[in-house]
Amino acid sequence: MAPRLDFTSEAFFRDPPKAVAALRAQGPVVATHFPLVGDVWITTTHDATAQVLKDSTIFTLRKEDGEIAGLRWWMPGLVKTIANNMLTMDEPDHTRLRSIVDEAFRRRAIVAMEPRIRAIADGLADELFANGIPADLVERYARILPLSVISELLGLPMADRPRFIAWANAMSSLTNVVSFFRLLFAFRKMRTYLQEQLQIARERGGEGLIAELVQVEREGGEITPDEMVSMVFLLLAAGSETTTHLISGSVYELLRNPGLRDWMEQDWSRAALAVEEFLRFVSPVQFSKPRYVRRDIELAGVPLKKGDRVMAMLAAANMDPAVHEQPERLDIERKPNRHMSFGTGIHFCLGHQLARIEAACALEALFVRWPKLDLAVDSTQVRWRKRPGLHAIAKLPVTSDARGTGTIARTGTRDDRSLAAAN
Repeated sequence: MAPRLDFTSEAFFRDPPKAVAALRAQGPVVATHFPLVGDVWITTTHDATAQVLKDSTIFTLRKEDGEIAGLRWWMPGLVKTIANNMLTMDEPDHTRLRSIVDEAFRRRAIVAMEPRIRAIADGLADELFANGIPADLVERYARILPLSVISELLGLPMADRPRFIAWANAMSSLTNVVSFFRLLFAFRKMRTYLQEQLQIARERGGEGLIAELVQVEREGGEITPDEMVSMVFLLLAAGSETTTHLISGSVYELLRNPGLRDWMEQDWSRAALAVEEFLRFVSPVQFSKPRYVRRDIELAGVPLKKGDRVMAMLAAANMDPAVHEQPERLDIERKPNRHMSFGTGIHFCLGHQLARIEAACALEALFVRWPKLDLAVDSTQVRWRKRPGLHAIAKLPVTSDARGTGTIARTGTRDDRSLAAAN
């Protein structure tokens, strides 16, 4: 076992290229200890990461008895119930559940939501400094936008948005065993709330993905009541948390690099291309869920034994110089961009299209409304949440001279071909 690495340290989050390079120097697959998970192997190259994510016969999310690789013996049943979703399932259960949510998504045209997403972003940008200057961009903008979008997509009442924000903040505070048990209270409230919303949809119908899921359920979709709750929980959490940190991380990098910001502001149709690079460089989700090794195998030349656990390090794959030229450099014109921020294989992120649209709309709305936006503190004072596996800025204080344009004035519509190319 290699020396334990602190995946929650400020140094690790502040300079990912340096931290990843140090990891890769130890080998393509490294044994370490990961918070909450325990002893585990992690991949440090693009190829090793891709092999773990694609080979679902050797690297499985569950043991043969159904035990989930990421859960520990001391975790209560509530957590196991919530974790029993398609992200922790192998075949054939993964396809069974994925097909149900895919059908619901097909009934909701994600691309057609772009004007509404842009309108929400415009409104939030207008209100950014409503409570004074400076403002915390994470709290006032980056968190609210994806929560608002996924709430509308699911068909949840907008009046309930404050409780979603409170739950999201609670989940972001997960750093160790103590905070894990504090989070259980929020989990219980979320489960009860989602059970109620599902029951309302079953009795009254409605608009949104929850109603669509209930309809698929009625039409013979194979899903249990607990799996339905876990599914909606996953869509609400995964559909907002990671995009929050993609937006805040992207803004942070643009505020630190005025030249890149100027390049984007010259033509906002470039936003989609830039978002691909922010996905790679920021890497909001740094690791996959743990997987079991089903049989003795060599992974990138490193021998692993049956029963070992391995985590694919997406952030390391995104910084692999064998795939990305000068990976430590933020290049928002990078082409091609073979990042793995949405994973690969059967668990490729269902919400990739939505996240891309949200991030592009968020950046355009923000910088068009506040062309003088700037950090309110020195960049060295920005801190990251000590959440293992998530690259999440805790607070991002921003300021402006308050001479924003007042209205969102655009010279034209974003080129749809640019957005489509990114997808």
